[in-house]
Amino acid sequence: MAANPHTSYHSDPRIDALVDETIGRVADKWTLLVIEALEEDGEQRFSALGRNVPGISQKMLTQTLRQMEREGLVTRTVHPEVPPRVEYRLTTLGHELAEAFCGVWQWAERNIAAIEAARARYDARG
Repeated sequence: MAANPHTSYHSDPRIDALVDETIGRVADKWTLLVIEALEEDGEQRFSALGRNVPGISQKMLTQTLRQMEREGLVTRTVHPEVPPRVEYRLTTLGHELAEAFCGVWQWAERNIAAIEAARARYDARG
């Protein structure tokens, strides 16, 4: 009988569900880019994040940050000023996730030439 790729060796359905949810969350382009921006530049205001994540709309940035806050990946700090100043930063969980996905960038850096060559060979078969 073939192994189910969604069944982990942990045999804990809560772990399986968390992994599936986490992959779904971070596979989201905007979440990865927000994590990258916060990891590189540290705590940022909403407007700075919007500038540091090219192409993201205010609505999508708001939705992404709310979901990341719910997941425990970012903290939102509201400073009692006029106008209010709101800043976002990665939590320990957020930094750990950034480190885990840093491996994807390292893999891409190591393998870009091979991937581009494979794509060229495939496209040439056309």
